[in-house]
Amino acid sequence: MNNRKLYDHKNVENKIYQYWIDKNYFSSYPDKRKPYTVIMPPPNITGILHMGHILNNTIQDILIRYARMKGYNACWIPGTDHASIATEAKIASYLKKKGLSKEKIGRQEFLKLARQWKNKYEQIIINQIKKIGCSCDWNRKKFTMDSIMNESVTKIFVKLYKEGKIYRDYSIVNWDPYAKTTVSNEEIIYKKYNGKLFYIQYKIEGENNFLTVATTRPETILADTAICVNPKDKRYLNLKNKRVIIPLCSRSIPIIEDDYVDMNFGTGCLKITPAHEKNDKLIADRHNLSVINIFDDRAIINKNGLIFNGKERFKAREEIIEFLKSKKRLVKIENYIYNIGISERTKSIIEPKLSIQWFVNMKDFIIPTLNFINNKKIHFYPKNIKKFNHWLYNIHDWNISRQLWWGHRLPVYYYNNEDFVVSETIEGALKEARIKSDKIFLSYKELRQENNVLDTWFSSWLWPISVFDGIRFPNNNEIKYYYPTQNLVTAPDILFFWVTRMIMSGYYLMGTPPFKTIYFTGVVKDKQNIKMSKSLGNSPNPIDLIDKYGADAVRVGILLSANTGNDLIFEENLCLKGRNLANKIWNAFILINTLKSGNCLKTNIYAELAIKWFDNKINKFFSKIEFYLKKYRFYESFMMIYKLFWNDFCSLYLELIKSNSRFLNKKIINQTLFLFKKIIKLFHPYMPFITEKIWQNFKKNENDLIITNLQNKYFFKKKLIKKFKKSITFISIIRNLRIQKKRKLLILSENKKNLFYSLILKLGNLSSLHVLKKKPKKKYYSLIFETKEYFIPKLLNYNKLEQKKKIFIKKIFLKQIKNKIYNKKFLEHALLDIVKKEKKKELDCLKKIFLLKKNINEF
Repeated sequence: MNNRKLYDHKNVENKIYQYWIDKNYFSSYPDKRKPYTVIMPPPNITGILHMGHILNNTIQDILIRYARMKGYNACWIPGTDHASIATEAKIASYLKKKGLSKEKIGRQEFLKLARQWKNKYEQIIINQIKKIGCSCDWNRKKFTMDSIMNESVTKIFVKLYKEGKIYRDYSIVNWDPYAKTTVSNEEIIYKKYNGKLFYIQYKIEGENNFLTVATTRPETILADTAICVNPKDKRYLNLKNKRVIIPLCSRSIPIIEDDYVDMNFGTGCLKITPAHEKNDKLIADRHNLSVINIFDDRAIINKNGLIFNGKERFKAREEIIEFLKSKKRLVKIENYIYNIGISERTKSIIEPKLSIQWFVNMKDFIIPTLNFINNKKIHFYPKNIKKFNHWLYNIHDWNISRQLWWGHRLPVYYYNNEDFVVSETIEGALKEARIKSDKIFLSYKELRQENNVLDTWFSSWLWPISVFDGIRFPNNNEIKYYYPTQNLVTAPDILFFWVTRMIMSGYYLMGTPPFKTIYFTGVVKDKQNIKMSKSLGNSPNPIDLIDKYGADAVRVGILLSANTGNDLIFEENLCLKGRNLANKIWNAFILINTLKSGNCLKTNIYAELAIKWFDNKINKFFSKIEFYLKKYRFYESFMMIYKLFWNDFCSLYLELIKSNSRFLNKKIINQTLFLFKKIIKLFHPYMPFITEKIWQNFKKNENDLIITNLQNKYFFKKKLIKKFKKSITFISIIRNLRIQKKRKLLILSENKKNLFYSLILKLGNLSSLHVLKKKPKKKYYSLIFETKEYFIPKLLNYNKLEQKKKIFIKKIFLKQIKNKIYNKKFLEHALLDIVKKEKKKELDCLKKIFLLKKNINEF
């Protein structure tokens, strides 16, 4: 294209976004239209967004913009998550650099600092979301610790407690020694660990004999309260009712029997440490064993560890092994590979710990959730839900208390030391405590609120309901209008943390799932195939990419990486492709904007044909793109528009409408503009900034592009599109001959309706068309196209080798067909129509080979 110019995204994007905001285009209110609601998975306020967030939000914006253009009342609710553990860990790290700790500055000062942190990073995140072009309803922005959200969370906690679905109990939990809090099973990453298996002798009490026990954790020996063997193990039948002496002290512990013990592991003897292993605790409960805890909250040995008191757990392991060696109680050490749990947030090795915690009883939630899924009340893309069902069938009660300060504080109030009441307010708690304690003059000073806060996911599981205030006011107009939401776009790694639990709360509170469909994006990875994340620092700053390439280009870059549910490798050069596309669109706009009409009244038949063809093709694409979007095939839908614009519109259509005159018929210019605007409509959900900018230059008494309705019915002629495509294919064959002078095209017994011959003559550099009944006698070049024979006379430089190659390829194809149609199994099972089609292919192939051979022999 002439007058090529680069698209200046920096001069467009901020102005266009502000224009949309000023026009209130993102806002939604209940009305008579059909709602299309999407809730944003709230990003954590722990720093900047990474490319996974950009992928997720780009997809959501495509859906919401497309729905808005289809006439729906589109409502996209943005928000951020307080992220208890992650945020507190970040702030703790910040304080440590200053020589401080949260304990030193106190709870109130720490929470003040946390709110400042939240305000800073929430603003950064919102600016990033706006920069990428997300059309969220900012009037509805939520934060998981807003007053309304906090009140909703408290209300549900109290409700569940009163119904017996929340309880307090001692249990083995996953303890993060760095964050000094419990974490859920879903917040742990399990990794293979090249460890050791230590064989240690325990002296049998009253005898000069020893029992050898194999363990991976000698640092917990001083917490042992029994040695357990399998009652079926014949090797240890003589040990019944006997005791052994712990090798690090003089304390004796019983030898017990339990079917849990694996006779093939180690020596078949299992040391029982109830305070530091879940299965050991279950055995201890069955046998009424005592419980000894030897770790403090930092996983440092406490006073129960005797001479090892104050030692870090892994340092203690080393010293205990040396001690056992010196006492000749260490039999041997073997290499042993086993899994260890790592805290996803702090990367600390998880320590099982017996602790008093709060739990949600999950049994009442499982069956309804499975019914929603298995009865297809929720649609999944991709459709693999095997892991989903497996997790539900094996679910444990949910530990919801966290030993943190940043979060929703439990609405639990203690009096008389450990007696407590659960209430939404302290006023209600006091009234209830006075009744329970029978102390009419009990004062506020005698109440102590629980220090623990709730698991972050306890507020998040209510998100689709609480954003519409549907917990405080269950039947309000908004929850009735917008719920259930249409789509949830999320990453697969929070399927169990969040998605499943939202379905559970949807059943519990609303009786319906919170969303109709769930689309799981792929995981965005770097060149080393490692997941991009803020903690690893391997994700480019999206703002830097947007500044360099433009928001539309970055959106295109992430789309070019993405396929349904597949992990993707993101590379910066994909944004460069996006920028090249933006420049191509911009230059098409410049060209069309400079087309001139003059006194040219003569009809350009090639242009009119091109207009008919492209109008039909774009209408066909409208329906195809809608189909792809309904199936969440974003890559395919985008690539279809990309190729339609680049190949069909720029490379072909614009060439066809050209004439010898520099002026075009006004009708052609208007129709070209009409078709270009159709392309811009298709591109808008994917590339909103450049399309809106171009639309502003073209619109006449029309709505802005963001609210321009896409047509609902698509009329197109399949035969016309097919005929045009055939004609273009035929033209490419002729062009490959490199004809320098115009020649006649001769057709042998051909129906002229099969191709657009006016188009072929124009683009094939041919002078005229003749239909023959007989093959010409003079020298000619024969073309085989769709089993028909065409001739161009007096053509030099005939390429015999090229024709032989074509025969070779046809013969391979023919062999494949014959292998199929002469196969007994195929003939027995295939439908008659399919067999007929295959036999027709065989005949067509034979005919083409015959004509090609004939052409070689006769030339």
